[in-house]
Amino acid sequence: MSDLAVVAFAAETGSHLLRAPREQRFAKFAATFDERAYRARLAENGIGWLARDDPAFPARLRAIHDPPLGLFLRGNGGTDLLDGVIVSIVGARACSSYGEEVATSFARAAARAGVVVVSGLARGVDAAAHRGALEEGITVAVLGCGIDRDYPSSHAALAVRIGERGLVVSEYPPGVEPAPWRFPARNRIVAGLATVTVVVEARERSGALITADLALEEGREVLAVPGEITSALSHGTNALLRIGATPATCVADVLDALGVDPAAAAATTELEPRLAAVHAAVVDAAATADDLVRRTGLDAAQVAAALAELELLGLVAQADGRYRGVMS
Repeated sequence: MSDLAVVAFAAETGSHLLRAPREQRFAKFAATFDERAYRARLAENGIGWLARDDPAFPARLRAIHDPPLGLFLRGNGGTDLLDGVIVSIVGARACSSYGEEVATSFARAAARAGVVVVSGLARGVDAAAHRGALEEGITVAVLGCGIDRDYPSSHAALAVRIGERGLVVSEYPPGVEPAPWRFPARNRIVAGLATVTVVVEARERSGALITADLALEEGREVLAVPGEITSALSHGTNALLRIGATPATCVADVLDALGVDPAAAAATTELEPRLAAVHAAVVDAAATADDLVRRTGLDAAQVAAALAELELLGLVAQADGRYRGVMS
């Protein structure tokens, strides 16, 4: 019997795995299961099914120790994007404004360089990563519930935007409700699809750390954004750095880990006017923030925000209170 029948049965019975007492029930279910009709119903609702034994199933995900039997998909993106250069960006749901800014900047720059950004559609860092990627390219959301549900429901509009060019995927068929145990299971898909996983902010016990652990178990590279030692949101990321995770201090670190030439990616970057003005002002000569206020005509808050984003992009470096353009 097909894997789709197994998945459909598990959803109907509320079980993830078949157990001995249910073998007889499954035999009865399988005898009447019409896969063609089931697929037709999925298609009517804009949902596809990609079985694990399908040649189009992503190779990296198939290689993990516990791959899903298949993926339900919705959206306009092709399945080929699941086998491309992929970065997973994950972190705290209740993230700080700093974490949101970092996730957005990293995702935006990665997407601009042609990288597919994967995350879990959760609040906080996940949503920021999806939104940042949507500004420049393609993103994939992995659900911890049925493919017909958007969780949290407040991200339904975001899921629609993701599907316009990318994909929303889940191992769970329509009708499966969110449950606490489904989200750690979901995280193995987030990690399994990616070449590199970036953890932006994480508490000592968090789903983001589960994703990082799963990526490490599969021999994938994990990057962590350093944070303030007094912030609980940095305890998890700083712990990853202590055990050997690569620091992610700018977009160039992420692109380098992905094998994307940061210099080439930066050369094609079209900065918005505010960032372009500040960058141009430090390319030929180092300047303090006060110098840049005078040179650009921007106010101090605008200059400070632009410098922070340019540093994350790897286009500006700071030493002794002075900023210099890294690349022209």
